[in-house]
Amino acid sequence: MARSGAAGSLGLLLGCGLLLWGATVGASKVEVSMLEMVEAELGQTARIPCNFSLPEESSYAYIHWFYMNKHNRTKIYYMVRGQVFEVDPEYKGRVAMEDDFTLTISRVTLQDARTFVCQVGAGSLGVGENRTKLHIYKTPEPPEIQVNDAGIPVTSKEIPKIAECVSKNGFPAPNITWYKNGSPLRQDDTQVSILSTLTKESSGLYAMKSTLFARVSREDRQSRFHCQVSYRLLGANQTAASAKVKVTVFYSTENLTLVIHSPQPQVREGDEVTLRCKGDGNPPPEYSLLKVQEGAQPEEKELTSSNGVLILRKVKKEDSGRYLCRTFDLDSMTNLEDTAELSVNYLEGLKITPEGPIQLQQGDVLALTCDARGSKPLEFRWKKEKKGKLLGPGKQLKLSNVTLESSGNYSCEVAVTGVPGLSRSKQVYVAVQAKPQISSKVSLVPVQQNELVTLMCTAAALPEPKITWSINGKVQNHIDHHRVISNLTVQVTPDLLQSGVTCTATNEFGNSSHHITLKLRTTTPPPIGNTTAEPIKKEQKTQESKGVIIVAVIVCILVIAVIGAVLYFLHKKGKIPCNRTGKQDITRPDARKDEIVVEVKSDKLPEEAGLLQGANGEKRPAGDQAEKYIDLRN
Repeated sequence: MARSGAAGSLGLLLGCGLLLWGATVGASKVEVSMLEMVEAELGQTARIPCNFSLPEESSYAYIHWFYMNKHNRTKIYYMVRGQVFEVDPEYKGRVAMEDDFTLTISRVTLQDARTFVCQVGAGSLGVGENRTKLHIYKTPEPPEIQVNDAGIPVTSKEIPKIAECVSKNGFPAPNITWYKNGSPLRQDDTQVSILSTLTKESSGLYAMKSTLFARVSREDRQSRFHCQVSYRLLGANQTAASAKVKVTVFYSTENLTLVIHSPQPQVREGDEVTLRCKGDGNPPPEYSLLKVQEGAQPEEKELTSSNGVLILRKVKKEDSGRYLCRTFDLDSMTNLEDTAELSVNYLEGLKITPEGPIQLQQGDVLALTCDARGSKPLEFRWKKEKKGKLLGPGKQLKLSNVTLESSGNYSCEVAVTGVPGLSRSKQVYVAVQAKPQISSKVSLVPVQQNELVTLMCTAAALPEPKITWSINGKVQNHIDHHRVISNLTVQVTPDLLQSGVTCTATNEFGNSSHHITLKLRTTTPPPIGNTTAEPIKKEQKTQESKGVIIVAVIVCILVIAVIGAVLYFLHKKGKIPCNRTGKQDITRPDARKDEIVVEVKSDKLPEEAGLLQGANGEKRPAGDQAEKYIDLRN
C-alpha cells in the first residue's frame, strides 16, 4: 500500500544515491548501525534511528523495518523506489519514517517493548541490517504506607508486623526498600523480615506490595519508619519515598515519680496543688495514691484520685505531709513506688492587744502588741491607717503623751519570711478624748457699716464638740473627722462693732473660746456677699489716677508740637502748598513768618479742664482751655 506523504521526497533522495544524514557513500558493502536500546514512556512517541553506508556509485536501495517475535520477524514498514508501505495492521497509523530514516512509533504500548530490525538493500551490492531493543517504561505512583496502629509489645514472641507499603501502576516492576530512622533495613532471620508481592494488573502495569516485620524495643517509641520505591528511567536509577510513620510500642514501667505542681515553689494556704504519679511505661499502669500518717507506727491512708492525679483545692496546713505513689507492673511482676513531701505555709491567729476601740485621755501612754502564728518566722510592722505612714517594725508599738492627732486606726501587718504573697493585716481604733481646741487664727476683721460679713470658727475634739456664737445670725456647720467648722453670717451694726463676736466649742471634757474683734474700715467697702472670715481690702487710688492722666496729656501735646514743626519745615521747602482758606489761620496776625504757632483745640468738657495746669500748677479758666496757642519759637 503506497503512501503519498514523504514518499516523493524519499524517492528523490534515494535516486541521488542516498547522500543524506542517515547514509554515507564509500563503503565496500552495505553497513547498518543502530542503538542497542531505546527507551520510551508509555503513551508517548518512540524514535529508533537507523544509520547506514553504501558502496560508491550505488543508485538503488530499499529499506525494510521488522520486529522480532521469538525467533521470527514480522515486516511492519518498508520503502521501495520511493514508495512507502505499511504491512502490519498492529502498527498501521502509528509508524512513520523521518527524513534521516528514523522510525517513529506513536502512542507506544507495553506490547511495543520488542526488538526492531532495520534492513537496507542496494541491489546487487548486497544487503545490510541491524537491530535495536525498545524498552517501554511507566513511572510508578508514589508509595503509600499503612502502619500497624494496634500497637506492638516489646515482649512479643513472634516478629511483629510494622507496616505495609504499596506502589502501583509501574512498568517494569519496581523495587521497594524499607528504612528505620533513615537507615535501610536488611532481611535477616531474627530481627527483620520483609515480604514482597508483585502483581500484574489487567493493564499490563505492575503493583508492588511490601510488608515489614521487625522486633522493637522501648527506644523505638521515637523511631520513624518509611519505604522507598526505586526504578530505572532513561538509564538512571530513580526513587520516590513514602511518608514517615511512628509505631505505638508497648513496654513495662521501670521508673515511677510523684510530682507536686503548685503556682509557686512555696505553697501557701489557699493555693491549688496537684499531685501526679508519672511512670515511664506504655500504656501507663494503674496508680495508687496514699498519704502517710506519721507516728510511732506510720499508717497509709489511701486517697481518692483519678488515674494517679489528685487535685487539692484551697489547700490547708492540715494537707502538709508525706504522700506515696505506688503501682504494680504485670509484665515484670514488681512493685514500684515513690514519695514526695508537701509543705503548706500558713499564717494564722493574728490579733492585737488590747483590742479596740481604745479610748485614751490626752497625755496618756499606750502600748499595742501584735501577735500571730506561722509556718516560718514572721515579720511585723505598724502603720497609721491601712495605707498610711510606716511607724516602725516589731511586734509592739508604743504611743507616748497622746494628743487628739494621735486618734485613728493603727494597722499591724504580718508577713511570712521567704513566702511571697503570704501576709495578713489587722487594725485597731484609738480615740484620744480631750476638750476642744480652736484652730482659728483671725482675731481682727475689717468691716464696713451695715455690710454682711461671714465669720468662721474651727474646733477639733473627741467627742465632737458643739460650737456656739455669742450673737444670733445664720449658722452653717460642717463636720470632718472630729473637726467642726462653723460659719456665722451677720450684719455689721454699731453694737456689733463695739462688742465683737465670740465662738465657744464645748464637749464633756471642757470648752474653749475665741473672740473676734470687728474694726470699721475707712475706705470704700467691697461689694456685699464676701463670705470669707477676713474681707478682702480694696482701695481706689484716686490721686495716682489723676497723675497718670496729666502725664498722658502732656505727652500728647509734645507729639502734636513735633508734627507741627515737621509740617512747617516741609512747607518752607515747598513740599506742601499752604492756602489761606479755612476756618482759621494757623498763625496769628502779628506773628512773623519765621515763627511756628500750632493751634490745639481741646474737646475736653469744662469739668475736665482742671486737669490741664500750667507749669507752676495753677489752673487756667475753663474758657482758655477751648483754644490754645503754643509758641515754638524759643
